[in-house]
Amino acid sequence: MNAALRGLEAHSQRRSLVEVAGVNLCSNDYLGLAASAELRAAVVEAVERASRVGGTGSRLLSGHSAVWDAVEEEFAEFLGVEAALYFGSGYTANVGLLSAVMSEDDLVFSDESNHASLIDGIRLSGARKVIYPHLDLNFLERALREYAADGGRKFIVTETVFSMDGDVTPVSELVALAERFGAEVILDEAHATAVHGAGGRGIGASAGVSDRIFASTHTCGKALASAGAFVCGAAGLREYLINHARTFIFSTAMPPYMAGQISAALRMSMRMDEERAALLARSRELAANFRARGWRTGDGASQIVPVIVGENEEAVAAAEFLLGQGFAVRAIRPPTVREGTARLRFSVTCGIAASELARLEVCMESWRAERNTRTHAFAERA
Repeated sequence: MNAALRGLEAHSQRRSLVEVAGVNLCSNDYLGLAASAELRAAVVEAVERASRVGGTGSRLLSGHSAVWDAVEEEFAEFLGVEAALYFGSGYTANVGLLSAVMSEDDLVFSDESNHASLIDGIRLSGARKVIYPHLDLNFLERALREYAADGGRKFIVTETVFSMDGDVTPVSELVALAERFGAEVILDEAHATAVHGAGGRGIGASAGVSDRIFASTHTCGKALASAGAFVCGAAGLREYLINHARTFIFSTAMPPYMAGQISAALRMSMRMDEERAALLARSRELAANFRARGWRTGDGASQIVPVIVGENEEAVAAAEFLLGQGFAVRAIRPPTVREGTARLRFSVTCGIAASELARLEVCMESWRAERNTRTHAFAERA
């Protein structure tokens, strides 16, 4: 273990636990609900109403409560689907869903930038897989055509808003392509839930494809400032997962009051269309300003704005510099992203003032000037 840690250290890839301080640019609390007095009051009320404050067991043993049925029905209605099933985390939702519904006879087409939970769920399922280049629907179409005569079921699995690039899947085109080749679609809406679409229903709902896909997952621990995740789809899918998803069957239930917190956060978020519009407009402006200054930000159109600096050491140095300027930023490095694409990932939230984002742009220029001076001095010495 020590040798492995030293290896990570040598490549600037060793991680550590650090409490956030300063202007928080690495938070997924996109709507600022985590600090909401209204949500805090709703949590206190939910705790007082709850029969207990512990899970006590899995939902199939002692941990079930009618409040979970109620919040699942509420979320399904919100999304416009038949049913939803709550899991204790987004990770267990994706792993449980994919490992339960896929088998070694199936073939899954997975975007190369998909989250680890999707990758692990596919691996555990034993399904054969085709990894297609990020958002390359032309490649995906050729792959679907190549395997058109394959006898197994076919699934296309993708995030809608990608967590490291901030770009958005063209869901309408993806679903139309899947239908041409008889493939099912599974969408991970983790970074879209409560942020994108009318009422915050996500990319799939805003594209009008909720009734044309196999399933979608929606986390509660990001913009909804709670915990856990819903897998949404047909009523039959919900019953199947209750009986086959190991991460559901063998996980202790969350305390019942969490259902009240999720319900309150959902109702609050549905009223925040103006805040969503302002958040996304501010994020697009930040990305455009970075590009105008010569930074690589990719093609994102979401609240996640990456600045790709290349090497691990550069990303770490930039993050440390910004920390000294009062910004909480994380350097994102391989294996989370591809080699040579280490980056700073700026999560824009409603709680960050426009003036702070303007100061961030100036600080990035200061770091570049300092880096260039250092590089020039090193070259002269060499």
